[in-house]
Amino acid sequence: MPRDRAALGAFLRSRRDRLTPSQAGIEAFPGARRVPGLRREELAVLAGLSPDYYSRLEQGCQANISAEVLDALARALRLDEVERAHLRDLAAPTARRRAAPSQVAQYPDPGLLRLMRTLDHVPVLLLGRRGVVLARNALLVEVLGRPLEPGTSFVRFMFQDPVARERIVNWADFASATVATMRREIARRPDDRRLTALLDELRASDEDVAAWWDDHAVRDYASVTKRVRHPAAGPMSFDIEIVCAPHEPDQRLVVYTAEPDSPTARVLPILAGWNAVPRP
Repeated sequence: MPRDRAALGAFLRSRRDRLTPSQAGIEAFPGARRVPGLRREELAVLAGLSPDYYSRLEQGCQANISAEVLDALARALRLDEVERAHLRDLAAPTARRRAAPSQVAQYPDPGLLRLMRTLDHVPVLLLGRRGVVLARNALLVEVLGRPLEPGTSFVRFMFQDPVARERIVNWADFASATVATMRREIARRPDDRRLTALLDELRASDEDVAAWWDDHAVRDYASVTKRVRHPAAGPMSFDIEIVCAPHEPDQRLVVYTAEPDSPTARVLPILAGWNAVPRP
């Protein structure tokens, strides 16, 4: 089975397994159940497909899949918007999916850099493809405790640097979300060998990454909360917001925001005043 269709079949099975007949609003088919969620036949009925056709989809034997079939499966499986987009990417013809310029060198978008410079009062990070650091400000370095120079892999920092686990209190929540976003990025760029190699390396060396990958969760970069334990400033809490430029969808400005008058907001000017690390 081609790798592209294998990923599609695995994703469909994982979403089918998590949805029970009662959650789907149907009566369970009679007979002993060998799966935790819907049977193939039950999902086929829900989506208005023949069981044989749906079986071919999961087995990777269906080359072309119409938009109508994908919409029906998404409704039956109760996929959210990110999962729907992921399903469409996995089902897209291979030639179209490999058109993304994943090997072209990236340079920081000037507009996002200007925006970053206006946000010196909070930690800010500019990420490119594969989670590569394109730019960051001094507060980000101070809060996370690593220089994170441009060209650094933020993904490697998250999983291979012990400082990440020490400072990020809810590391598991943030790390599992990182794996889910990597799944989304790989579906968009199956030709990106460096991204695939990075994932394979992490799966082989980290049991958590392997388990999260096998869960088949998928998400896009979205707002999350990050709690940090700073050795001098103490506990800090940030709401992470993502800004993308319309003409640079592969670059994301990651802004660590803090509630006004919160302990975190009050301590940030003190950290900024230390000026421990020069701005990029």
